Amino acid sequence: MTTDLPTAAGRGTVRRLAGILHRRPRLRLALLLTAPLLWLAVLYLGSLAVLFVSAFWTTDSFTSQVVKVWSTDNFHALFTTPVFRQVILRSVGVALAVTVLCAVIAFPVAFYTARVARPKWRPLLVVAILTPLWASYLVKVYAWRLILSEGGLADWMLAPFGLSGPGYGLPATVLTLTYLWLPYMILPVHTALEQLPANLLDASADLGARPGRTFRSVVLPLVLPSVAAGSVFTFSLSLGDYITVQIVGGKTQLIGNLVYSNIELNLPMAAALGTVPVAVIVLYLLAIRRTGALNSL
Repeated sequence: MTTDLPTAAGRGTVRRLAGILHRRPRLRLALLLTAPLLWLAVLYLGSLAVLFVSAFWTTDSFTSQVVKVWSTDNFHALFTTPVFRQVILRSVGVALAVTVLCAVIAFPVAFYTARVARPKWRPLLVVAILTPLWASYLVKVYAWRLILSEGGLADWMLAPFGLSGPGYGLPATVLTLTYLWLPYMILPVHTALEQLPANLLDASADLGARPGRTFRSVVLPLVLPSVAAGSVFTFSLSLGDYITVQIVGGKTQLIGNLVYSNIELNLPMAAALGTVPVAVIVLYLLAIRRTGALNSL
């Protein structure tokens, strides 16, 4: 008798709580989102705030110790030092080049997997596209280092045409990053093409539109938001990468390399450099928001 009372009381409390949550969907949603939003605010946004604040500190030139004195010298150096300006522009250019290459390569691949291939093969093709993501990042980058090395696979394949591989440098960095992030562009484009109504294509053909006109007027406007959504990943991942350029970039430097090299010697300058990719990505997101790309993520 006494052992059943707590059990019955506990069940009644659970039922009352379930009834309250059922009648108040906003409260239920708030409870579900509290933990992840708190995690986001404290760890992610909090770390960004600390990064931004520490960028205004300075470093003692003799001891290399951080001096917590408010100063804008680090940001002034970013925009007045030619080396920093060149590296920032080069990093943004690399990210844009990788994004454009991924879009150019991803569209025909996604079109084949979504519209041309037989339905029974499409899931297998999607799995094949995802397979490179299962391999280690370093394994893939070092594999490209072997491919692009002197006398490597690239030289061997281009030798019959009297050409040689790009070697190590900026082109090798762009090529490797394109390979790394290409699946992130193919998947959203594949999804958009797969959901493209076939009657629109038939109607365009019935009205006498050629394939090129159908692509420009029907397919591209509907797929463009997905391309922009994929570009968010390719652009941001390329802009923040620093390992690939160290392995296949030769003497090329990007923002990530400068951040890494300044962490021990000048932490506030490294923080100031680290704010540049964040600011660029925020501006990039604001620029593509009107395309509906954020709704396609």
